[in-house]
Amino acid sequence: MLQKHPVPPRIVISGLRGGSGKTILSVGIIAAWRKQGKHVTPFKKGPDYIDAGWLALAAGRPCYNLDTFLIPQNHIIEHFISRAAMGNMAVIEGNRGLYDSIDPEGTTSTAELAKLLKMPVILSVDATKITRTMAAVVAGCEQFDPEVHIRGVVLNRVAGTRHESILRRSIDAHCGIPVVGAVPKLKSEDFPERHMGLVPTPEHDWAKDSVNAAAEMAAKYLDMTTLASVASESALTLEATTDPVTPEGREARHTATDSAAGRPRVGVIRDSAFQFYYPENIDALTAAGADIVFFSPLEQNTVPTVDAIYIGGGFPETHAAALAENRRFRRELKQLADKGLPIYGECGGLMYLGEELVLDAGRFPMAGVLPIVYGFSRRPQGHGYTIFTVDRPNPFYDVGSRLTGHEFHYSTVLEFRGDDHDMAFAMERGSGLVNGRDGVMSKNVLATYSHIHALGTPQWADGIVRQAKQHRDRRSG
Repeated sequence: MLQKHPVPPRIVISGLRGGSGKTILSVGIIAAWRKQGKHVTPFKKGPDYIDAGWLALAAGRPCYNLDTFLIPQNHIIEHFISRAAMGNMAVIEGNRGLYDSIDPEGTTSTAELAKLLKMPVILSVDATKITRTMAAVVAGCEQFDPEVHIRGVVLNRVAGTRHESILRRSIDAHCGIPVVGAVPKLKSEDFPERHMGLVPTPEHDWAKDSVNAAAEMAAKYLDMTTLASVASESALTLEATTDPVTPEGREARHTATDSAAGRPRVGVIRDSAFQFYYPENIDALTAAGADIVFFSPLEQNTVPTVDAIYIGGGFPETHAAALAENRRFRRELKQLADKGLPIYGECGGLMYLGEELVLDAGRFPMAGVLPIVYGFSRRPQGHGYTIFTVDRPNPFYDVGSRLTGHEFHYSTVLEFRGDDHDMAFAMERGSGLVNGRDGVMSKNVLATYSHIHALGTPQWADGIVRQAKQHRDRRSG
């Protein structure tokens, strides 16, 4: 049964391609509205942690993910309704170009997400070395799918007032879509880039200054009044099931059964080396019945008492020396793994659980839980969405499960002293670890290059918490 739910004003910020300036634009709009007293809930479409970190910093609250490849459509709608309701404005940053998708039908595009959530689109365009042709480009986007409602254009990297004038007049004459802003080329030091996007906020000492600069940019160069008006046009209802799946609802169902024995403690390694976590994943662990304990090998010498550990992705290679120097932490983690502590690692976590990182600066020992030595490449070794089947018994997933995720890493496997039977996943799409496989196992440890999203893979959180409870019971029994 479907029920209508009110949703606050909302807009999608999209572009013609990746690198068109939509992240800085989104950060600026969110930060400027926040300074006006609006409570903005940020969302990111696409598999991304870095942009989401900037959006969260700008809003002063978590940024949630709306990836239509990783999350079923019904859960996308329910998730958006429940999270958008926490504020009085919602901003979604799209990914890549407006109509870009993994298939010709556009099923995973930002455009389809905008249609699904009945949201107007603000199109960010790079105006470098282009004038009247831009009107043809905007008109093409407008006509490509009439169900996508493009309600404004922002001109990025404008060369000057004369350049801006001809762009505005051309778009107005041929498209009938308002130009809601014209932004000159910004200084790169405000938003330095690494790998696939902006530097993660925990590694950027001037992150708050950069957000303030983006807010000033938005206030100076964008028509914030018109943007708010466009967003308000979409303050309509959305239809979802009468009982949207929310972390709060799931958590309530676990409270009674967990009260007697106490909730298991799931440790999460989170710091500037391991910072890639969807907030939905942490919420899902809590909702499944766990208490979360954050800790860090960059700040602590010992592993706290926990019943399971989740190590997410990040850039352990930029912190290799510090991670290697914390010998006591590495030794304790391996001892706990050898004794059967459940550990789930993703990408950077997979690397830290290995034996060594071999970089230009030398060889750096890691935890030594898994028999893998990693090197580092100048080009991505895995990049994009993944699909894999669980075909080996493992601590967290049922055999036969077909899962979706995403991978992005520059690390490469130099040595793997296991074999195919030590890996639980057969890759259908994506690079994986070696030999078309991923998900390396050792006792109650499972680590993989693929990142999953808990809303699309609900068995993930249930598996970790189940293992945590079993480990707690074994330890106390």
